[in-house]
Amino acid sequence: MQMETRTRRLRSTDAVRRLTRETRVSADALVYPLFVREGHGIIEPLPSMDNQTRYSADTVAQGVESALSAGVRSFLLFGLPEKKDAVGSGAYAVDGVVQQALRNLKQAFADDAYLITDVCLCEYTDHGHCGLIKGQQVDNDSTLPLLAATAVSHAEAGADMVAPSGMMDKTVSSLRSALDDNGFLHIPIMSYAAKYASAFYGPFRDAAGSAPQFGDRKAYQMDYHNSREAIRRIQADIDEGADLIIVKPALPCLDIINQAADWFNLPIAAYSVSGEYAMVKAAASAGLIDEYKVMCESAIAVWRAGANILISYFASPLAVAISKGDIG
Repeated sequence: MQMETRTRRLRSTDAVRRLTRETRVSADALVYPLFVREGHGIIEPLPSMDNQTRYSADTVAQGVESALSAGVRSFLLFGLPEKKDAVGSGAYAVDGVVQQALRNLKQAFADDAYLITDVCLCEYTDHGHCGLIKGQQVDNDSTLPLLAATAVSHAEAGADMVAPSGMMDKTVSSLRSALDDNGFLHIPIMSYAAKYASAFYGPFRDAAGSAPQFGDRKAYQMDYHNSREAIRRIQADIDEGADLIIVKPALPCLDIINQAADWFNLPIAAYSVSGEYAMVKAAASAGLIDEYKVMCESAIAVWRAGANILISYFASPLAVAISKGDIG
């Protein structure tokens, strides 16, 4: 005898909704990006990113402390050197701006703040590309030793994790070998495995001063028409030793996050990028949306798609929302 089945909607009370939520999140899954520039006593607002701040190495602890008080524990550091050159030497300098910030933050917070560093050359090169230039082309292979040196210098200064974002082939294996050879076997690599050539990065490039001086980055970042390519790139980085992978940007790539979650048994971080943040801020400023509610809904969409980690400029208010039970 075939049993009759039917779908019945649960009675919709707040208690029932909280009890039966399919997607549950924690402030421990948030990462807050911070910009650190060379200089002293710098705490300056970012015009392209409302309510975001650029610090110097001696003041960045204030940004970390504020986020810690909101419940955020993990931070992604981007460096802005005073001088740039063709080989991005500030990225791997012992006294580079990120290296200074790491030492200061470790002294201030010890293990209370988990410090992840961006490993790329674009903020440090005078041409704004993520690798060395030969002619008018980025030279992948000659760039790898410099990325490896950057990762090692970050680990020596106190980084807890490194995140290569340049999309150079074989970056992960180069970093893994260099870290291991220098005694940093315990340092994980969170790879920007699926990073699309996106128009959503505009405010970040303004904040970091990293816009290319010629051409674009489509030769080494991914075509946003492609999804199977993302799976291939993620698999390649896993094979090379990546411990976590990033999909970037977040909301335009919910399908990629979902596919990656189905395909791979590895933590997936989604980077809700500067353009996503700026759009919400601009629409809210114009009175078109409720910023808080859209922030919460957008974050849940990313986690619902399958992300384990959310890198977001909204990290602090999201942590507060989680503590209040609005999206927890």
